[in-house]
Amino acid sequence: MHRRLDVLNNKSFPAYVVWELTLRCDQRCTHCGSRAALPRPNELTLEQALLVIKDLIALRTREVILIGGEAYLHEGFFEIIKALRAGGIEVGLTTGGRGIDLELAFALKAAGINRVSVSIDGLEIIHDMLRANKNSFKNALNALKNLKQAHIRPAVNTTINRLNKAQLEELYDFLKLQNITAWQVQILAPLGRAADRPDMLLQPYDLLDIIPRLALIKKRALEDNILIMSGNNLGYFGPDEALLRSLDGKTGDYFAGCQAGRYILGIESDGTIKGCPSLQTYYYAAGSVKEKSLTEIWQSSEELLSLRSKTKNTKKELWGFCKTCDYAEVCQGGCTFTAHALFGKAGNNPYCFYRAQVLARKGVRERLVRTHPALNKPFDHALFRLQVEDYNAPEPAEPSVGQMLRIRRNKEQA
Repeated sequence: MHRRLDVLNNKSFPAYVVWELTLRCDQRCTHCGSRAALPRPNELTLEQALLVIKDLIALRTREVILIGGEAYLHEGFFEIIKALRAGGIEVGLTTGGRGIDLELAFALKAAGINRVSVSIDGLEIIHDMLRANKNSFKNALNALKNLKQAHIRPAVNTTINRLNKAQLEELYDFLKLQNITAWQVQILAPLGRAADRPDMLLQPYDLLDIIPRLALIKKRALEDNILIMSGNNLGYFGPDEALLRSLDGKTGDYFAGCQAGRYILGIESDGTIKGCPSLQTYYYAAGSVKEKSLTEIWQSSEELLSLRSKTKNTKKELWGFCKTCDYAEVCQGGCTFTAHALFGKAGNNPYCFYRAQVLARKGVRERLVRTHPALNKPFDHALFRLQVEDYNAPEPAEPSVGQMLRIRRNKEQA
């Protein structure tokens, strides 16, 4: 997730809200951070959701992105969109696209949605493997086609991992042919089902290959009038940082610390409030709108106030490499939920280009090794340790992408 927030004043407000309407989902993706499948117990009723919207309007929210599960499976989906739009709030949708036929696409447009991002995580074989659905890729492409027919700007988001990292250039070429207007890329964090599959995760040193390639792709995309943006857990202070976070390829930008709880807010489908939708619920939950108003939670929750104070307490909260980093005061340890997903606490994030580059110059690299499994709950995480090794150390024996694909095909044929 990335939004330019530098134009905002210093007073925090929930400018950009990601709202999980339901955990009900029509796919069972192997890397889903929320382990979406069935609805949460006691999800918000439409009446409760409309009260939340009143608070969002009062708090001056600019944009709400609806997610799930699949947000369109919520029974109050269109009423919620219309209420947000009536309050002057822009509404977007992030979706796997399986159910977006032409009728739904036109209904989205009529309700006031102008931007929909379809998740595509590789070319057909790998995408379908990740989505645990051999028709998922075709469904996603149909969704893009239907959205375009409905005059909704088609965009794509991709989560980079060890299965798809070799396909980035080929994937861009393919998406360009689909006439997309924007492509957001982020790296897979070990949340939810992804925590159960450590072989899918990038290693920190993979960024030294991926980031320069993404920079070259972005240069091409700017010429093609396609905006490529890096999510907040990808990048950090390499030579291509300004380009990757630029909106136009001319005006430079850089990661300015985690904005969770400052200008970003997450709402879970049962009414739980978090500073960011991907934060670990057990640790970062700031309250429930079933017990307090959203306005009260935003203004007085200790969890949100703690996130806002990070810039004042950076040195106290950072540890490991991040504590001594030249960019510590600005970066504040990078993406909070990604670091927490690795070590059970924030403040030390090995998924950093600058860090990997510094270590590589010393002839070493860091490897993440899982030590404890996840607990099989939404937004749960495993635990990892960092292993420092020679930069040219051989890769340990683990299933290759080809082996994993063959295993998948054998299961489908059985």
